[in-house]
Formats: sequence, C-alpha cells, structure tokens
Amino acid sequence: MIAHKKEFTGGLLLFIAFWIVFVIGMSPIFGDGKNILNYMDNLYNTISKKSAYYIPAVKEKTVAYQGKMVSFTVKGKNPEQAASMAKLFTAGQAKVSLKDEIVKVEGDFGLILDNIINDAEVMFANDGKMIRAKYGLPEKQALYDLWNAMKSAEKDLNKQKKFKEAKIINQVQTKAVEPAYNYYGIEAEDIKSKLGIVVASLAGYVIYTLWFGFSILFMFEGWGLKLEH
Repeated sequence: MIAHKKEFTGGLLLFIAFWIVFVIGMSPIFGDGKNILNYMDNLYNTISKKSAYYIPAVKEKTVAYQGKMVSFTVKGKNPEQAASMAKLFTAGQAKVSLKDEIVKVEGDFGLILDNIINDAEVMFANDGKMIRAKYGLPEKQALYDLWNAMKSAEKDLNKQKKFKEAKIINQVQTKAVEPAYNYYGIEAEDIKSKLGIVVASLAGYVIYTLWFGFSILFMFEGWGLKLEH
C-alpha cells in the first residue's frame, strides 16, 4: 500500500532517471569509443602524470653510488624472464651469469642504476620504440621484468645486510620504474587546461550520488516508511 503517492511517484521517477543516465554513461559515446568511467579515468591520468614525475629527484640520490661495486642475485619466474632480466642488467655494464631462473649480477651500482633510470625516463616520455630496439622485447614487458628484477634484487641486498643499496633500489623501483610503466602511453596535460571538466566531474559525482539517495528516500516515504532516531 502506497501511503503518499506524490512522494512515491517523485522518488520512482528519480530512480528511473538515475538508471537511464547510468546506461548513457556506460555507453561508448565519450570520445574514442569510451564510456564515462574510461573517459574520466583517462582524464585524471593525464592531469596527474606531471605530479608523478619523480625521476630527476631519484636520479640525484643515485650519484653517491657511482663507482661503488655491488653484487646480488635475482630470480625470474621462469628461464625466459630470467634471460630478459639478464639483458636489462647487461645494458648497465654489469657482469651477468645466467642459470635457469637465477641471474647473478656484479658491477658498478651507479651505472646499473643510471641505466634503469634512463629506461624509465624514456618510457615516461612514451618512447617505447627505443626500449624495443635496445632489448628486443615489447617495451612494457621489458619494464615489467625490470620491476620484478629490482624487487628480487632488493630482497637479496637486504639478506646481505646492504640496507642502503636495498633502499635506493626500492626508491628507483617505486619512484621511477612504476610511474613510467603505469603512465606509459598517456600524454601529460596541465590541470588548468582541464579545470572546467574536473570541477564539473566532481560536482556531477556528488549530485549523482545524492540523486540516488533521494530517490530511495522519497520512495520509502511514499510507502509510509520513515527513518527516525
């Protein structure tokens, strides 16, 4: 039994309209065949890319390791990944020995880190062709294997009680390699150029959330149900 038809009808219309807007939002009509979620995800990625550019700051921290010799062992998930890891460290002028999934690395820590950071810089600038030519691997695969190699290297260096070396490996991994991988293919944009869309999207999110809440509230009131405390 509907106690208050006016409130119930208003709530029902809001509820139906909410789902109509939802269906429209999920349709691929927002540029390049994107739905609203894909479009907004891409928008916020483009305006956040500049703020994720930590590479110069990380590179400064690696200067202290120039000429410092280091040795560590990394383990791939399989022999193929281990071979890929070996290529990545060889490019940093390290001496590498490979057996099954195990890669032993020895060399100038500064040169190894420089090579990693340079690769991250290239990928952050969306120049994947250079990485493909350098390693003969798909660019994102190369960076993925590098990330795993660094994670394994950090673990081994901690076992050796080389905590400073492990720490800088982690910083290069999280502040250079990760952003380069995550933002690859995304063109950075200044938030000022997208300020109107950003404000509208945030306001729209709040309004849309309230829209759903009020539709339920009005329907419940129409049924004669009330929230009391």
